Amino acid sequence: MIVLVWEIFLASPQFIAPSNHLNQALFYSTMAMALIIRGHHGGDTVHSLTHRVIYLSKRELWKRLMGNRNNHVTGRKPGKYGYGRKRHGSYRKKYDRRVKLYRKLPLTFMSRAWGKVSQLNLHPVLRRPLLGFYVWLWGVDLDEAADENLNNYRNLSEFFRRQLKPHVRPVDEHHSLTCPCDGRVLHFGEVENGKLEQVKGVIYSLQDFLGPLPRKEGDERVLSDEYEYVLSDEKYSKHLKIKSDNYLYHCVIYLAPGDYHRFHSAANWTVEHRRHFPGDLLSVSPHVVRRVAGLYNYNERAVYTGKWDYGFFSYTAVGATNVGSIKTYCDEELQTNIYQHKGEKYRDKNLCDQDNNGLGIKKGSMFGEFNFGSTIVLVFEAPKNFKFRLKEGQKVKFGQPIGAVSEFTKSTQNLLNEG
Repeated sequence: MIVLVWEIFLASPQFIAPSNHLNQALFYSTMAMALIIRGHHGGDTVHSLTHRVIYLSKRELWKRLMGNRNNHVTGRKPGKYGYGRKRHGSYRKKYDRRVKLYRKLPLTFMSRAWGKVSQLNLHPVLRRPLLGFYVWLWGVDLDEAADENLNNYRNLSEFFRRQLKPHVRPVDEHHSLTCPCDGRVLHFGEVENGKLEQVKGVIYSLQDFLGPLPRKEGDERVLSDEYEYVLSDEKYSKHLKIKSDNYLYHCVIYLAPGDYHRFHSAANWTVEHRRHFPGDLLSVSPHVVRRVAGLYNYNERAVYTGKWDYGFFSYTAVGATNVGSIKTYCDEELQTNIYQHKGEKYRDKNLCDQDNNGLGIKKGSMFGEFNFGSTIVLVFEAPKNFKFRLKEGQKVKFGQPIGAVSEFTKSTQNLLNEG
């Protein structure tokens, strides 16, 4: 409970400078817990350690846990000398141990408990003051809500998942790809050598994120088990593409607790398959994402894959601390953050019908919802002349353009082909 109160107090824009990133306080609170646990094993009492940790600044707290170096990230974008700067082995071991310690904290249990608390019905007398405090705390624009009367929301969960008025989020018709949700753009660009970027310079494996490709009939590649085969990251990205001369692109959008919590289809596409990873529920705030390489590969996520006009398309909803559930409207069987899934690597589901036809999803249609804030990751195939209409760190809203294939280049290419 103390951790939750600390997170709300420090992460709120009403209490911190607007330039700071939202929802980072929980990570610092868990680091403080990790320091207390580690120091307690060294012989100090929990009381004395807690007293010392309280007076540490956020910068000092990070240095105590992760070391005094300026760059704490092990995954780096490929450069002249490979993946980042060469580091001493002992430092990497310390980094791995501390990340493991962070992952062992009871964040999944806490998130499950928070999900239940958010669904408790509030007394009508308390709805307006409590929900009004949340509106003030996170700067929610109630004028955009379909129902502006706070007394009509029975609990916090209903308010998190509130609908918007139809006219406040027009879907751009001139771009093939639009924003699936309200949030902030953490990173976007081309997938290079089978690697994605969480934020600039912090990489993770596309294969680990989406999971292994299913076995195809007549495929003679090396199998890791009955249904999967092993590939290098670079070969994996090539096998994802339907057209060999296309490129893979990606876009990461972070939803803060004060944002609109429903997410929509980013394009006209066909959903064919769902893969659910019941992983951890670490914080996905931008500050944490910059620090922990491969964070999205650790977290629980629902990966939906299929096709769009230009080839392969995937849409992933990533869970996070205090996100009690991920719900998708096209897949009612999906259940997230439940104890029965503990220890499982992933669960697959074929969403095609008997004729092997997937589910057609229109751009802008409702796709699902989070119970709190989290992250949406798009990975898709497109021609070389696909152009993004975004800036890193940009605040976006559902329906705004993400990018499109350059029509000038496309028409010019058609004329050249005809000639």
